[in-house]
Order: sequence, then C-alpha cells, then structure tokens
Amino acid sequence: MFITNTIKYIGVNDHHIDLFEGQYPVPNGMAYNSYLILDEKIAVMDSVEACFADEWIANIRRELSEAGRSADCQPDYLIVQHMEPDHSGSIFRFLEEFPRAKVIASARAMAMVRNFFGCDFGAQGVIVKEGDTLSLGNRTLTFYGATMIHWPEVIMTYDDQDKVLFSADAFGKFGTLDVEDEWLPEARRYYIGIVGKFGVSVQTLLKKISGLEIRTICSLHGPVLKDNIGYYMDKYNVWSSYEPEEEGVTIAYTSMYGNTKLAVEELENELLERGVKVVVHDLARDDMFAAIADAFRFDRLILATTTYNGGVFPFMRTFIEHLTDRGFFGRTVGFIENGSWSPVAARGMRALLEKAKNIGYTESEVRILSSVSDENLRGIRDMAEVCMYNSRGCMSMPWCKRVSSLRCKCMWMIIIS
Repeated sequence: MFITNTIKYIGVNDHHIDLFEGQYPVPNGMAYNSYLILDEKIAVMDSVEACFADEWIANIRRELSEAGRSADCQPDYLIVQHMEPDHSGSIFRFLEEFPRAKVIASARAMAMVRNFFGCDFGAQGVIVKEGDTLSLGNRTLTFYGATMIHWPEVIMTYDDQDKVLFSADAFGKFGTLDVEDEWLPEARRYYIGIVGKFGVSVQTLLKKISGLEIRTICSLHGPVLKDNIGYYMDKYNVWSSYEPEEEGVTIAYTSMYGNTKLAVEELENELLERGVKVVVHDLARDDMFAAIADAFRFDRLILATTTYNGGVFPFMRTFIEHLTDRGFFGRTVGFIENGSWSPVAARGMRALLEKAKNIGYTESEVRILSSVSDENLRGIRDMAEVCMYNSRGCMSMPWCKRVSSLRCKCMWMIIIS
C-alpha cells in the first residue's frame, strides 16, 4: 500500500477475529494499522495486537531495509496515540527489538501503560500534550488531544510535510485491507457503535483540525483515505451532530410466531410502493449493530415487537438501550403495540426512551391483539402513508406532537406481535 515516499504501511490483517471488542461481528476481519515515517529520524505510529507482534516487527525491518537503511538501524520513536490493546499490545516487544527508541504518548496513556503491563517506560517515555511538536528532520509532527474519541488518552498527529493526519481510531472501519468492500457502511457501523456516544468530542476535534491542510488520513483501522477528504469529514460531522444522514425508513423487528414478520413485510411493501427507501433488520438474527447504524442513518425508525413478560421483548429492549447509550436524539416516536391479553410494550418503550433527549411522540397509538387483523392492515397502510409524506421533510402535521421546536423528521416506532 503506497502512502507517500517517506511514509510506509506496516500494519497487519486479522482474519481470525469474529467479534471486535467482544461484541461487533466482523465477518471480514480487522486491520490493525501502523505506519513508519522515514526522515532524518524515524518514527513508528502505534503498534499492533500482541499476537501479531512478530509480523509487525518483520514489516518494520523490511521497510527499513527497502529504504536502504543499515542493518543496525533502529526507529528513534514509537508514538502511542491510543492504548487499546489492539494498538498497544506490541509496545514492549518493540522495545525489546529496538531498545534505543523513545516512546511518545499522552500523560493519560503513560498511566494506562502501568495498568496494562505492570511497568512503565522509565527514561524512555516522553509525555506530550496538545500543541506539542516533534521534529524528525524535514518534517515536524504536531500533536492534538482527542480526548474521548473514544478513550480519554487519545492523541492525533499531523505531519506538516506530507500533510497527513494520523487519526487514531477516528475515520476507521471494520474489515481487513485485503478484502474489498465499501468504506461507508462499515465505517458508519464502526462509528455509531464505538464512537457514537462521544459526538461532542468529535465536534470539538473537527473544529481543531479544520484549519489543517489534510491530503491523507491514516487511521488505526481500515484503508488509508486520500481522495475527497471533505467527504469523510462531512460524514463525521453529520454523525457526530446526530442529524439523519438521509431520508428513509429503518424497520427493526422481532417475531415470535411470524405475526410480526408478516406485519413488517406488509409495511415494507407499502413503503416501497410509495417510493420510500427502506431497510429491514430482524433483531434476533441479524447484526444488531447494523440496525443501530441504520437507525441513526435514516430519518425514520419503525420498531416492531411484542409485549413479553409484562414488558418489552428482550432484543428490542437491548436495541433501544443501544440507541439511547449512543445519544439517540431529536426524533419523533410513535407506538403500535401488541399483546395477546395485556399489551404494555408501548409504555415500556416510552420508559426506555426517557434517556433520549428531544424525543417527540405521535398522538395516535395502534394496538394489535395477537394476529394482524384487517383493521391492523388498514392501520399499516395509513402508517406507510404518513411515512411517505414525512420522507419529504414535513415541518409539522396534526398527528405529530413535538416536544421541541426541532424540524420534524418523524421516526415511528411500531410494536407489533
């Protein structure tokens, strides 16, 4: 992978991992990125997960050799931008191989080193803070604090010669680099799942780096980004401001005996006939984090589930908790609930959504008892009609009771058995 004549890729691909951070499915594996900067002094940007240490060291040795450096050449610096184990796991293996190198990190990262490894860097450790610089000869590296993107110790690094932003976990995505896939879907799922709660921190960072000339973004996961940097910046601005990315409907559902699935299929068909963009997720079988990403992506959300044990069906409860944990904001919610003898899902959903801010609720609610009736089908058609008009950006409608003065981008939550 070519970055620049003096910046080399030395990362690794992990095809063995099935769940990233123990919860996010990664069918295409994960890349742990690291970079070598060749100048009068040599810097390595972050390490990799511990089980790939030998491969990573070999990559460093290979690039040094191909650059014509002597056999005893050693990097002068290891810059630790982020202390998660998939990026810090090989630090001490690096120091065994290159004992003269200095380790550059934030004060919080230095404290975490002892937590993770039971020791510190001693005189080899160099603490940097916001605005500090490091000269490598022809270029100067400038460090930017990136607190809570998505850990408190994170720093990012800007190379003023090649105009490269080393962005730590920001602008990353799921998947290895030897598998071809589109950046946006897996980058969205990555951002909403991992960084999504920290939108205010991302907005702060975007303002910090807005004046930089950035030609390339080198993140710790996913591909090196070169073309149309403004596109990636815009996506992060939209995601971190919690605004809908585009108009459309996400349907997330659970189905115990097939009635909910039937209702969802009816609603999906009604929406498609009206030209509304729609995606459907079965929360019990599909990747829930893909559903979460789409819930933030589109301006309307339809949830279909049932009353269960006097409350909300477990997968749906978990889904809503994931939404509120990630800052679900500024939408309108409507309820259709079902229960064979005592439907209470709407009440439970409303209670779960109390954690979300600026949520409005529709005036009407639909209640289904057991199976979907003709009356329910008429209600579904009415709901599809409402969704169609809202996809065009209504300002207000008589059925929409807002709790704030935000522009109406209604999200219907439909709970059906």
